[in-house]
Amino acid sequence: MLKVTARIGEKVKSHDLILLCIALAGSLLAGCGTDSAKNSPGQPAASQPAEASAPAKNAPEAQSGERTFKDDLGHEIQVPERPQRVFAPYLEDSLLKLGVKPVAQWSNGNLGHGYLQGELQDVPKLDFSGGAPSSEVLLSYEPDLIVLHTANYAGDGVYENYSKIAPTYVFNNAAGDVEKSLEILGELLGKTEEAKQALESYQQKVDEAKAAIEKNAPGKKVAIIRFAAKGVSLMGGNYFCGYVLNQQLGIEMTKLTENENSLNLSLEILPELDADYIFVINAYGQGTERMKEMTESSIWKSIPAVQQGHVHEVSDEYWLGSGLIAYEKIIDDVVKLMAE
Repeated sequence: MLKVTARIGEKVKSHDLILLCIALAGSLLAGCGTDSAKNSPGQPAASQPAEASAPAKNAPEAQSGERTFKDDLGHEIQVPERPQRVFAPYLEDSLLKLGVKPVAQWSNGNLGHGYLQGELQDVPKLDFSGGAPSSEVLLSYEPDLIVLHTANYAGDGVYENYSKIAPTYVFNNAAGDVEKSLEILGELLGKTEEAKQALESYQQKVDEAKAAIEKNAPGKKVAIIRFAAKGVSLMGGNYFCGYVLNQQLGIEMTKLTENENSLNLSLEILPELDADYIFVINAYGQGTERMKEMTESSIWKSIPAVQQGHVHEVSDEYWLGSGLIAYEKIIDDVVKLMAE
């Protein structure tokens, strides 16, 4: 607003003051007419002076430090810069490798990942044997990031319910490529350097193990037999321990699993087992009866690997695990047992 003052010691005549006020009023009215024209409907917005635009009413506004990710199913989520309360069932191995403890851990009944319980003993277990826990149960743990290791976990409305609690990232199958999954987890958690160091250390271990196996058991074939409640199977070289032995350590698998991820094994097929070393897994202790039945048979005892003492029962806890901690333990076992 303009301000009219009289200089000290100078008088202003009243009629001059009246004329000046009339002039000022006219000027203000003209200015108002100009502003009204600028803001009237139908006028282009570009005619207004440039100002910072306000966010759209319904557009999500990322908080300071948040980062945007798109998961394997195409969901776009905003993740805190450094999540503090993480729930990532069946990815506890990778979380610990990055120095992160989850707010709760996966379990089958009351059984969690046995080989990790030294570090997870104070972490509550959530039972997945009947499906994913309800959103009401999960809400009580107040996660600020949820990571589902397989798309199967996200079905039946689980994703929609969980994503209302916290940003929820879904892998199509994190166990399919543990190293890549660890790298992505590192990005989600703001732990990229920790992930890089873990992967470099693991690769060094793989290289050293390959050299030891090539020295002690060159050209040898292996078979991994899984005894479980539902049956007996040969594990192929594309997942879990089979992936470690075949894809990473370069050990050839029995020809029976050349094109198979898993093959039902019976006494009739047993004579075709062309393995120099056999690793036996009693899954969750539920395959004891089937193992006894097969290993006490005359057919089993006639297998060359059995006669040479190259059959070893290994831990189901980490041979059926998914993560670098499990993989490193598997490598230690293989190097030791194939050197005998």
